[in-house]
Amino acid sequence: MMTTLLFKQVQIVEADQVVTRDVLVTDDTITAVAPQLDVTADRVIQATGQLLTPGLVDIHGHFREPGFEYKETIATGSRAAARGGFTTVAAMPNLNPVPATLSAFETVQARNQASGVVHIAQYGAISEGLTADEIGDLPALAAAGAIAFTNDGKGVQTAATMLDAMTAAAKVNRPLVAHVEDESLVKGGVMNLGARSAELGLPGINPLAESAQLARDLMLAQATGVHYHVAHLSTKESVALVRLAKQNGIHVTAEVSPHHLLLDETDITGDDALFKMNPPLRAPADRVAVIAGLLDGTIDMVATDHAPHSVAEKERSFIGAAFGITGIETSFQLLYTHLVKPGIATLAQLLTWMNAAPIDAFRLDAPKRVAVGERADLALFDLETPYQINAQDFLSKGVNTPFIGEVVYGQTQLTLVAGKIAYQAEGEL
Repeated sequence: MMTTLLFKQVQIVEADQVVTRDVLVTDDTITAVAPQLDVTADRVIQATGQLLTPGLVDIHGHFREPGFEYKETIATGSRAAARGGFTTVAAMPNLNPVPATLSAFETVQARNQASGVVHIAQYGAISEGLTADEIGDLPALAAAGAIAFTNDGKGVQTAATMLDAMTAAAKVNRPLVAHVEDESLVKGGVMNLGARSAELGLPGINPLAESAQLARDLMLAQATGVHYHVAHLSTKESVALVRLAKQNGIHVTAEVSPHHLLLDETDITGDDALFKMNPPLRAPADRVAVIAGLLDGTIDMVATDHAPHSVAEKERSFIGAAFGITGIETSFQLLYTHLVKPGIATLAQLLTWMNAAPIDAFRLDAPKRVAVGERADLALFDLETPYQINAQDFLSKGVNTPFIGEVVYGQTQLTLVAGKIAYQAEGEL
C-alpha cells in the first residue's frame, strides 16, 4: 500500500535560486513538485518558509564500529547523521579489525546495513592496521563495494607504498583518499607549531607535515592518473599545491572540515583538548586560505571529519587527550550561520559543497535535486529560528566539540531516507 507525504510551501533551491514549492513524496520517491499541489496525502507538513534539500552527504565520518563502540556505534552515528540532515555518510576504516581484508570489510558492510538509519558507503583500508607498507587486496575490496581507499588517521609514510596504492586504485577506478601527514615532522606535537603553541608551552606540529607529503602525493598522482582526494586540507601551502595541481591537469579533489573554516589557533586560549584535532587548528592566514580555496573551487567540498571520543578521552590535557572533534550534527548549521547568513557564500554553494560535489566526485548513488523521480532522501531545515548547540541534545555518543553553547540557525526538523523518517525534531510539524 502506497504512503504519501506532502510538504506545503517549502523553500527549495532550483538553478541556484530559492523558490517556494509543494513537494509530494510517494513511498520512497518524489512524485510531484509544483508551486501549489491540491492533492490528498497521508501526512501533510505545513513547512512554510522552511528549507527542503536533498539529503546532505558526508564523505568523511567515523562511526567507530567495530572495535571502538564506547566512542560511537553505527546506530548512534547514523542517527546523529540524520539529525544533522545527512542521508549518506562515507565511513572511514579506522576500526578494529581494520577493513583491509575482504572478510573484515564484509563484516563492516553487514553491520552498516543492519544498524544504519542512513545510507553508509564504506571505505576500504589501503593496508593492514593502516600502517603496513604492503597494500591490501584492493581489487577484492572494490568488488565488495569499497567506494575508495584510505588509511585515514595515518599518513602513508613511504612513497613506494603510496605509489603501489595509487596504481592499484587507478586500475579498479576508485579514488585514493589521503590523510597527509609526515610523521617525522610531527615529533610529538599536539597543536599547530606557531606563536600560540609557544605561548601555551605545548609541543607543535610543523605545518610542513601536511604540505610536504601532499607535494609528494601529487607527483605520484600525476604519474599514475589516479583520482587522488585530499582529506581535511588545512594549510595555505596545501591550498596552493592543490590549486597548482589542478591547473596542471592532475586528477585531484579536496575537502575541508567546518572547524578549519571557522576556527584557528588563536581560538585556543588554554589547555582545552576540545580544540585538539588532527590536522590541528592552523594560523589565521591558513583559515583565510581554506575559505578562499573553497570559494574559488580549489577545495571541492566540505566534510565533517566527525570523530567522536569518550568524555574521559577529552577531559585531559592537550598532551594525552585524543585528537578529534564531533561534527555531524552541527556542520550544516554552523556553516549556514557563519558563511551563508553573512553573505560570504550562497545557500546554493553550501548545498553544492555538502551534497552535489561529493556525489559527483565519488560517483555516489544519491539525489542532488528536489525533483520528480528522485529518491526521497530529504532534509528539512528551519533557517529562521536561532537555537543553542547543547551537548544533551546530541544523538552521537561524542560531545567533544568546542561549538557547544554557540547559537546557530538551520536546525534540522525532519530527515527522510528513502522516504522513511530517520530523524524528526521534537514538537509539531
